[in-house]
Amino acid sequence: MKASTLRIGKRYRPNRLADGYDAVVIGSGMGGLTTAALLSELGWRVCVLEQHYTAGGYTHSYERHGYEWDVGVHYIGDVGAPTRTRKLFDFLSDGQLQWAPMDEEYDRFYVGDKVFNARAGKQGFRENLIRQFPNEVEAIDRYIALLNEASGAMFGQAMQRVMKPWQRKLAAPLARLKTPDSLYRTTWDVLSELTDDPDLIAVLCGQWGDMGLPPKRSAFMAHAMIARHYMYGGFYPVGGSWKIADTIIPKIQKSGGEVFTYARVKSISTAGGRVTGVEMEDGHRIDCDCVISSAGIHNTFGGLLPADLVSSTGYEDQLGSVQPSFAHLGVYIGLKGTAEELGLPKTNFWIYPSNDYDAAVDAFENRPDAEFPVVYLSFPSAKDPDYLNRHPGTATIEIVAPAPYAWFEKWAGSTWGKRGDDYDALKDELGERLMRYVYDKLPQLEGRVDYYEVSTPLSTNWFAGYKHGELYGLDHTPERLQLDWLGPRTRIKGLWLTGQDTLTCGVTGAMMSGVLTTMALAGMRRVGPLMKQIYA
Repeated sequence: MKASTLRIGKRYRPNRLADGYDAVVIGSGMGGLTTAALLSELGWRVCVLEQHYTAGGYTHSYERHGYEWDVGVHYIGDVGAPTRTRKLFDFLSDGQLQWAPMDEEYDRFYVGDKVFNARAGKQGFRENLIRQFPNEVEAIDRYIALLNEASGAMFGQAMQRVMKPWQRKLAAPLARLKTPDSLYRTTWDVLSELTDDPDLIAVLCGQWGDMGLPPKRSAFMAHAMIARHYMYGGFYPVGGSWKIADTIIPKIQKSGGEVFTYARVKSISTAGGRVTGVEMEDGHRIDCDCVISSAGIHNTFGGLLPADLVSSTGYEDQLGSVQPSFAHLGVYIGLKGTAEELGLPKTNFWIYPSNDYDAAVDAFENRPDAEFPVVYLSFPSAKDPDYLNRHPGTATIEIVAPAPYAWFEKWAGSTWGKRGDDYDALKDELGERLMRYVYDKLPQLEGRVDYYEVSTPLSTNWFAGYKHGELYGLDHTPERLQLDWLGPRTRIKGLWLTGQDTLTCGVTGAMMSGVLTTMALAGMRRVGPLMKQIYA
């Protein structure tokens, strides 16, 4: 496969722009692509601007030395049946996006010296937990009931973000009645009332890395969303994660729109307190009275808009109430030999030093030499049945682990690939530490690794635009998820928001945010028939 194959989208040039657009979207992550595709289906001509060399945001893939890796899509849930999630993916991709199931035990948790597994299927999920914790049947059943309760309430919580402020105020009394008490408490507070078994709590929270906050800091709403999402197992996009954007872009082009890469937006243009378009890094202006930012809250209000407008509309003060999620390291490993030959599973490994996740995070934040509080291993070439057609005789592994942005802050603003020997030495040290986790769990791989490279929070900033290398946008704390200003609407006329900062994290969270933005922007009268078509 040629390196250019994964570089999807059209390279930006001013002379390639259409004469006029109905909307400009900043960022081609899942929220931006979903919003653009749905608006296109309504007949809008949409221009999507992506600063990276390829479209897709965290769904993009890249190649090096004959290997291919994804950067953010390690597995997706809720797509093995005609669910709402699957139907939306099918609509956006015109049925071109296919999914391969992982192993039935799709997540494996190494908690200290103990090993637990997550099993696919509602009944299998329950039976597996009871098998591992036979004395905790009542707690397990109460937990499943809480997940169902939270799931039933999430639609209403999401729809409140579509409402205009006066509508939300009017609906508030009913919304409070329908909001379970558990939703905006911490995950730890909720679970510790069900059981005092620390191992059971650890297993129930074994996927906390999927939102970047351990149980004493995270909102139970976010925990429940993730647990329900993977209840029926994990799936991987056939052909690699880049196929997500690749199959959605034609929907955007259908109404004359386009997704441009190498298209760095310098600022959002405004006049008289309303949006008038965007100014590109090359000085070119794209005039448009509707701009949708999928660039993240801090980038949008902290960099793209005029400071006086941000201040006068109250966003300057509100930015201080939200914090970025964990920064992270990535290790991308290439091996000679196929996944089958090397014994690589279709199961994710979550490796924890103990069952006290919060204590491990605290120790790591205070001491760089402490054990990583979580190390995640993913095996994309094993999950993707099409991988060997593209890269015969090879296999890949990916490692994700947290790393404070402060470790790398002194190199902020430097150029990717040219940050100096001391930066490279730190990367090498961290890479070697993380490779030990691979050899510990898969000793047969010693001597079989052909290539690996390390990415840092600065790499994430360079390619994805997240200033602190955060993987999940804003922290999913109970306080943040209750902020009503984090939604599609803004107090600046013509400016709209989409992406995981406006709803919840992950590919499907960002995709659903795109639905909400489209509803708010185009109105339910127009979007209603489209939703019926999608979910028929």
